[in-house]
Amino acid sequence: MGLRPGRCYRNLQRPYTRQSIRVPKKGYVKGVPKPKIAEFQMGTVGDYDAKLFLVSERDVQIRHNALESARIMVVQTLDKKLGKGSTYFVRVRVYPHQVLRENAMATGAGADRFQSGMRDNFGKPVGTAARVMSGQKIMEIQVNKNGIDTAKIALKKAGYKLPTPTKILVEKKTGD
Repeated sequence: MGLRPGRCYRNLQRPYTRQSIRVPKKGYVKGVPKPKIAEFQMGTVGDYDAKLFLVSERDVQIRHNALESARIMVVQTLDKKLGKGSTYFVRVRVYPHQVLRENAMATGAGADRFQSGMRDNFGKPVGTAARVMSGQKIMEIQVNKNGIDTAKIALKKAGYKLPTPTKILVEKKTGD
């Protein structure tokens, strides 16, 4: 079975938390998968002229595979235009803590004989998601003056990978 569509998990609502008085260990989520995000910080840390942020415009849950896809898009765009990793710094500012569960229903002939239906419907962990509020910064890019336009393009492409409308904020260094 493949991955469910992102629309199944993007709504921000409080997850059901099972509290069993008789059997407390049933309340724990076992076997949480690791997030697919390879790195949360890439590039060279330094003193750059500008910081650009990708900001969410809605309250939403963003799955770990969508965050990784956006990160890859940013790094590929910056590498292609600015050069390999030395003239920028990228940070993913959210972490996927929320465990996503699925109560997989069996289908086909004889499924009713071995399925428990909604009796034990707590679900098995299928992934993780980051809970993002409206106005929260999702990603950050630090670049020099000559890379601001490229960083804007990279963040715009990354925004297409996320399940929420986004906007780009630019903070330029003042002084000097």
